[in-house]
Amino acid sequence: MKDILQQLEERREVARLGGGQRRIDSQHAKGKLTARERIELLLDEDSFEEFDMFKTHRCTEFGMEKDKPAGDGVITGWGTINGRMVYVFSQDFTVFGGSLSETHAQKICKIQEMAVQNGAPIIGLNDSGGARIQEGVDSLAGYAEVFQRNVMASGVVPQISVIMGPCAGGAVYSPAMTDFIFMVKDTSYMFVTGPDVVKTVTNEVVTAEELGGASTHTKKSSVADGAFENDVEALAEVRRLVDFLPLNNREKPPVRPFFDEPGRIEKSLDTLIPDNPNTPYDMKELIHKVADEGDFYEIQEDYAKNIITGFMRLEGQTVGVVANQPMVLAGCLDIDSSRKAARFVRFCDCFEIPILTLVDVPGFLPGTTQEYGGVIKHGAKLLFAYGEATVPKVTVITRKAYGGAYDVMSSKHLRGDFNYAWPTAEIAVMGAKGATEIIHRADLNDPEKIAAHTKDYEDRFATPFVAAERGFIDEVIMPQSTRKRVCRAFASLRNKQQKNPWKKHDNIPL
Repeated sequence: MKDILQQLEERREVARLGGGQRRIDSQHAKGKLTARERIELLLDEDSFEEFDMFKTHRCTEFGMEKDKPAGDGVITGWGTINGRMVYVFSQDFTVFGGSLSETHAQKICKIQEMAVQNGAPIIGLNDSGGARIQEGVDSLAGYAEVFQRNVMASGVVPQISVIMGPCAGGAVYSPAMTDFIFMVKDTSYMFVTGPDVVKTVTNEVVTAEELGGASTHTKKSSVADGAFENDVEALAEVRRLVDFLPLNNREKPPVRPFFDEPGRIEKSLDTLIPDNPNTPYDMKELIHKVADEGDFYEIQEDYAKNIITGFMRLEGQTVGVVANQPMVLAGCLDIDSSRKAARFVRFCDCFEIPILTLVDVPGFLPGTTQEYGGVIKHGAKLLFAYGEATVPKVTVITRKAYGGAYDVMSSKHLRGDFNYAWPTAEIAVMGAKGATEIIHRADLNDPEKIAAHTKDYEDRFATPFVAAERGFIDEVIMPQSTRKRVCRAFASLRNKQQKNPWKKHDNIPL
């Protein structure tokens, strides 16, 4: 008996070494952790339960039968993050460069299916050179099997991808279908085709970092939701994110202890809005002053900065935040911000996370670039996302809410539950100057008359009271009481039930 136990332990030791000590040292030299070290940092101590430690590939081409490392380049299993179950796979770059084979894919598919069946998030730590060329179409089939399970898991359990090394070709499409993608600066890349292929086909000379590095995907393409300095920080931030999310679509998000007064009054908010309506202010100040303990987890911070998305807690409960940012493009909606916010709203609706919308929007960004780029369809994505969402929706208009952008930003007409406005809110079809020049076109040559008409329009329409008189605004509130009013609103909506008509699925304007 002792011999067998000793043999088991020896086999485990070999499996834990992956591609061997030399390759582990090489991984460390690049500033990267090994696949197992990453799992240890991500999960609670001693909580990891591994599957398929001894699984090996079955390829016999190109002499592959002589090299069959245990685990086949991916570590899979489940564990806990702050006591809550998650499934995880971590690709091992020390084994065939983390490349995906038929059996590698089978291991990932197994935990994807278990995650859906048992209702727990899936976290993928990606560090792979792509399909294993020696296996040909078998590896491509493996990718497609993983993709299909990504689709089936979407909206059922949260899916999080962390790109911790190269991620090329078919390897990028699985992360692309997950809910959140995080990257590590300087060591992770994502691209469909690498720099060498790009040079061959298009003659463009581009580095891996320029083509698919963390900066590119967080600032330009919006593929990634965040980028971190190193593996340790990335994994710590994933732990923090998981704390905000429910385990699956049948559960409510977790409730955490909080040490902040729900009725806290913030007198500084009474002077947040500048006297000059064209002067910007930082909407993040409002978010931090409303949230429990001022804690806010921002998503896609570096992309489309004219809109802010992320998670906060109110009375210990997770709330998704969508907010216009007057500091960037005056808070205008455009193609990028509409797409960013629409995706976030739909995620929140999938997982029963209430949505707080903070509005200061002068309209959609005009111009040929926007129109040619399809701002109509992209703007409709956000409109559609809010309109179909059945979660509790609370909206606060702080300053401008003009034109169609007023409608889009979770207005009463899109089934907003509580729609508040500050006394500084201006809810109108457009700004006073533009409206006056259209209504009183005959007086355009008389500056004094135009000024008088503008003042008259501002007094009559550039207030929240016309909307409040019609019931489109439920209450005009004092800025200092925003946290109290919003907390009470969400508390009253905790048992909200709203159903959309039966359909196979909707057809969002993609």
